[in-house]
Amino acid sequence: MVNRRNGLLGALALMAAGGAAALGLRRRRQAGPPMPPPLTPEDYRAALPPLAAPVPPVNVYHLGHSLVGRDMPALAAALGGALGGQDHAAQLGWGASLKHHWQGDESVPGFDAENAHPHFRPVRQVLESGWADVLVLTEMVELKAAIRWFHSAHYLAQWALLARQARPDLRIYLYESWHPLDDPEGWLDRIDRDLPTLWEEQILRRALAVPGVGPIYLIPGGQAMAAVARAAESGRIPGVTSREQLFGRDDAGALDPIHFSDLGALVVALTHVAVIHQRLPEPGTVPLTAAGGRLLEIAPDTLRALQDIVEATVRRFPQTGVPE
Repeated sequence: MVNRRNGLLGALALMAAGGAAALGLRRRRQAGPPMPPPLTPEDYRAALPPLAAPVPPVNVYHLGHSLVGRDMPALAAALGGALGGQDHAAQLGWGASLKHHWQGDESVPGFDAENAHPHFRPVRQVLESGWADVLVLTEMVELKAAIRWFHSAHYLAQWALLARQARPDLRIYLYESWHPLDDPEGWLDRIDRDLPTLWEEQILRRALAVPGVGPIYLIPGGQAMAAVARAAESGRIPGVTSREQLFGRDDAGALDPIHFSDLGALVVALTHVAVIHQRLPEPGTVPLTAAGGRLLEIAPDTLRALQDIVEATVRRFPQTGVPE
């Protein structure tokens, strides 16, 4: 699809830009905005107490790029709707970083194309209005480049500080995503390793050390995708046998190594709902409605297996705020 392909190209362009910056600024690179030392692992755990389940309906705002997309938030809203109600809005870009969104519309690659849909609402307008009950923030990948050149922890903290001005009770989450299937370091290896070393140590633990930021919980999207891939490849999901089925294909049938297929979008939507609502609807009781009202056809036994894996994955991570 055009949007997915543009999103991938945008992400690759940002990675290339980061590489060019590394070459051009190596001798004069600044350390970036000042940040306090990261929280210790013990203080980090203490900063994320378990949450009570929200009282629906829940308004969810997504800030990010094509690994959010249009279908995943719509699917999450459909699933959340069966749990008492969920509405959603978003602002996206092509491979956009938290810094790009902070700097304004003109700094967000692909802003006009990615936000040409009925659920677009400008992020600052939404946060200042207090409309959102939940804010889901998404960082660009390559994550190493985002941390080094786009100061992920600083801008995560800035978004949290801004958001809490209108809604001190706002629930804020960082959506953990993934890198391409053909990453030379290994797709599963990176998902396993990057959560503690990059997403948490370099981003969350640093952002939470900023006074006033408050809790920022985790939506373990990459962990859920990895768990589903492992289960599929060990024969535990009816009709799903490989990780490639979680990813899209272009019109010629070539694999898109980073953007999810309908099946992958559903896995990530289930993960968002399992974290935000702390439960999932009974499988098969909810029409799986993607963007534009398009219905996904998922076999009941496949859906049940996916939900079981996602719920088990979410409960492995107290960083989600979901009580054990």
